[in-house]
Amino acid sequence: MVTAALTPAVLARISAIGPYFAVATGLRPGDGGTSPAEGSGRGFRPLTDLYADQGALEDCVRAVCGRLGVDRPRVAASTLHLGTASRLWSIALACAAFTGRVPDLAPDRLWWRLPARGPLELRLIDLREVDGEAHRALHHTVVVRNLVPWADAVRRVAGVSPHTLRGNAASALIGAHRVLLSDAPHAPHAPHAPHSVVPLVRALLERPPLAGAGTWHATPSGPLAFQRRSCCLYYRVPGAGTCGDCVLNPREKTV
Repeated sequence: MVTAALTPAVLARISAIGPYFAVATGLRPGDGGTSPAEGSGRGFRPLTDLYADQGALEDCVRAVCGRLGVDRPRVAASTLHLGTASRLWSIALACAAFTGRVPDLAPDRLWWRLPARGPLELRLIDLREVDGEAHRALHHTVVVRNLVPWADAVRRVAGVSPHTLRGNAASALIGAHRVLLSDAPHAPHAPHAPHSVVPLVRALLERPPLAGAGTWHATPSGPLAFQRRSCCLYYRVPGAGTCGDCVLNPREKTV
């Protein structure tokens, strides 16, 4: 298998796929800050702060409540959790598909900032790789290093159920792989890509904590069809409906 080194240029190419794949590299003067509040302009902080600093996460949840027009922190926290999980899976899975290598997304070196709109902005302070088989490396860098402490933090602050958070993590992975298999001009679906996306995703869906989060099956077009066994609560946002893979939707036949 031919692999390519992870470089800032590669991450810039991946960032061009879409906002959930965007990640900057390095830390510029003035990036560091003390306030995570929306629109503060105070810069980036390590993800470890978001996971461990209850006040920082509460600030973010309040900001998301304002964006969504809801007064239910649990709804905003689940939405924030799902969006952040999507960011992590998108970056890591695209790197594996493009290069055959998996980035080390250690939360002390992956910094975040909540912008005025859209998902968290992310900045990777330095580029390192996780050794080992691709799906195991993806599980380690995304699930073990990030999604486990992220779910713990969201549950502590807003009381979102573990069942919902597990479904969010699986749904985020499915969303990332669908973009990578789409006709987006920058998506790494070319035949020469070092890794096929679907086998990686299937292997991840079969490992805890994603195992059992939903039902899935292969489709002729390539992306997996998926229906989660939980709801992300987004339907409680004024004017919103259910997501495409929501448990509240009619269930598709799976194998």
